[in-house]
Amino acid sequence: MSRIVIEATNISKQYTLGATGTGSFRQDIKRWLGKKTGRPNDPFFYGSNSAADTLLALQNISFQVQQGDCWGIVGANGAGKSTLLKIISRIIQPTTGTVKGRGTIGSLLEIGTGFHPELSGRENIFISGYLLGMKKAEIKQQFDEIVAFSGLEKFIDTPVKRYSSGMYVRLAFSVAAHLQADILIMDEVLAVGDIEFQKKCLDKMQQVVNDHLRTILFVSHNMQAVTHLCRQAIWLQQGKLVAMGDTSQVVDQYVGSLQQNRLRLQWQHEAEAPGNEYVRILSMELVPELHSPESVIDVRTPLHVKFTIRNLSENILLNAGLHLFNYAGECIFDVASKPVWCRAGIVEGVCDIPGHFLNDGAYYLSLIIVRDTSIPLYYFEAGIHFEVADYREDTTWFGKWKGVVRPQFPFRFEPYPALRDTQSIDH
Repeated sequence: MSRIVIEATNISKQYTLGATGTGSFRQDIKRWLGKKTGRPNDPFFYGSNSAADTLLALQNISFQVQQGDCWGIVGANGAGKSTLLKIISRIIQPTTGTVKGRGTIGSLLEIGTGFHPELSGRENIFISGYLLGMKKAEIKQQFDEIVAFSGLEKFIDTPVKRYSSGMYVRLAFSVAAHLQADILIMDEVLAVGDIEFQKKCLDKMQQVVNDHLRTILFVSHNMQAVTHLCRQAIWLQQGKLVAMGDTSQVVDQYVGSLQQNRLRLQWQHEAEAPGNEYVRILSMELVPELHSPESVIDVRTPLHVKFTIRNLSENILLNAGLHLFNYAGECIFDVASKPVWCRAGIVEGVCDIPGHFLNDGAYYLSLIIVRDTSIPLYYFEAGIHFEVADYREDTTWFGKWKGVVRPQFPFRFEPYPALRDTQSIDH
């Protein structure tokens, strides 16, 4: 039976903005006497002391973590994620509430803790390991593994001030990755090094996750890594607990809140609709095929673009075109309908964009109406705005997927037939 190893009850943390000390013992004494006598502080040393100068970083956060669980903590910058981890790590105290824990805690809140630029990589491994809670015997026992993991065998006796920034973080994470704590707390530690080393870090973290005796709290802006590594998740927003539970559901809610979508435009009065003496745009919308209302548009989602126009001319050959752009201004596609003869009245259009076609990112759609397949009548620019979230399965690669599109083409990859025959004979 699993036991509770972390129990947070009504955690709140309030900070006072501005200076907490003057840097002068004399001025600090004057400040203390001023508080006792009610005299105002010297504005040269202090700002205002109003209630507006306080920040409530966390507000009544409560949760329980079972032994062996891996929890992800997601939220925007300033949501309170790092503050919560520091409270659980006992680096800072909560203003109100309590945190109870069982077992030793290893905190990877800042890569490179304890590194001294004048010392060699070898010496810094021992210093950093000690500050992270490792004993000297443990560091000696794992020293060769740490160095091999970093890939810096040739430079281990070189002062780290001569390391590149990439070499520095490789060595720092290598030390942190070999902590043997019961509870491991990590804040954005996978955003280090080059692509090859990030893959190695993810593989190492997967090994830690598979060790069901160790409990992990993991903060990251990489939602694919959170989804892959964590079973449960917490979403914090402006210090408040917004959602908690199954990782995929919490991540979907969080990503959905970030998507700045404008999926539908409609004008009730044609006089206000965009257009000219030839055509009027009455409506335009993007309809995603979602499994549930809470789901988000991701790379798997089929999309349907629908629009209606009023044609103001009789017996005219019209066709429509859709231009999809990303926010870098690159045209992803320019697709045109077949031309049709139209009488004056309403004309409808539908274009289907299959799932597994667009890469993750932000996009906008423009609509163009053309006469006689060559004469533009009206161009409605950036009518629809939408974002596509990332989604991956059967992979541990979480770096940026290259390309402006991300199709799933038929792709055969299997052992050569002769090799298969040989293998079958051998077995």
